Amino acid sequence: MLRLALLLKRSYPRLLGYATIPLIRALVWLARSLGPARSTASGAGLLRRIGPLLPAHQTALQNLRAAFPEMPEAERRTIALEAWDNLGRTGAEYAHLDSLFDYDPAATGPSRTEVSGIEHFFALRDDGAPGLIFSAHLANWELPAICAARFGLDATAVFRPPNNPAAARLVQEVRRRSMGGLAASKPGAVFAMRDVVENGGHLGQLIDQHFTRGVVVEFLGRPCLANPLLAKLVRHYECPVHGVRVVRLPEGRFRLELTPPLILPRAADGTIDVPGAMQAMTAVVEGWVRENPGQWLWMHRRWRPDMLPEPRMASAASRPPVEASQANVISQNADQTL
Repeated sequence: MLRLALLLKRSYPRLLGYATIPLIRALVWLARSLGPARSTASGAGLLRRIGPLLPAHQTALQNLRAAFPEMPEAERRTIALEAWDNLGRTGAEYAHLDSLFDYDPAATGPSRTEVSGIEHFFALRDDGAPGLIFSAHLANWELPAICAARFGLDATAVFRPPNNPAAARLVQEVRRRSMGGLAASKPGAVFAMRDVVENGGHLGQLIDQHFTRGVVVEFLGRPCLANPLLAKLVRHYECPVHGVRVVRLPEGRFRLELTPPLILPRAADGTIDVPGAMQAMTAVVEGWVRENPGQWLWMHRRWRPDMLPEPRMASAASRPPVEASQANVISQNADQTL
């Protein structure tokens, strides 16, 4: 009897998640019925009210205080509310992902999305070589994968499935309708990701999440752990690495910005320095976040000092300080305007 009780206790969150599938589908139907403008406004309004009541709001405020110690508290609270607003809009936009991206380089009229650095995108698509793309949880971070699929770039997006199985199933369904290849970040998936690059494809990954077995990088003034996958792949395959971000614009519009290929630091033997490469990519992300702080996911526990190995903490602390815009890296990589 005790064993059964323990089994039920462990299974309860997953069972509850599956039980919410009809509710989530109903919300998606409602969002589609309302249309993009009304549904995203509703999502934003809902999370601006509910978000500050959740424990994650305190995480966001703690992160903001550490990242911007000189900023007035009222301004930090405003940014936290903007982050909830953005998350609410992004959630509602899952019901409209197949129609959000309407960029056409030949069009002369207005569109919902615009793309900066499209020449780098076409170069990636047409050079016949593999390539890597990093991004971050900014604005609607799903749009770059949709852009790749629309313009014929052979790309696989690495994603972390939501913990809630209902949300994971829904997100997977939506992504498969509007994106190209997908690779869930889970044990053993690294081999599938390696095969993508081995076969001349392109791999995209969000690099602004905590990764327990990662390398130490400095982000917004504090050390944290970053997934070294992209740096290891570029060290082995010597392929170009680009950054891409999404900026949320007024009136429900977006701008996608793709960087030129980054020039990454190398070790004494000439190979890519993995920690240094991840630091360079992270510094670009930091510049993006500082430019539009209200569009980043501050509720995520990005910094976990108790999980940093002591020797690596010392190593990270000994590195030169990173400027907010990573001026040194960007100046080496031509025009990194993103």
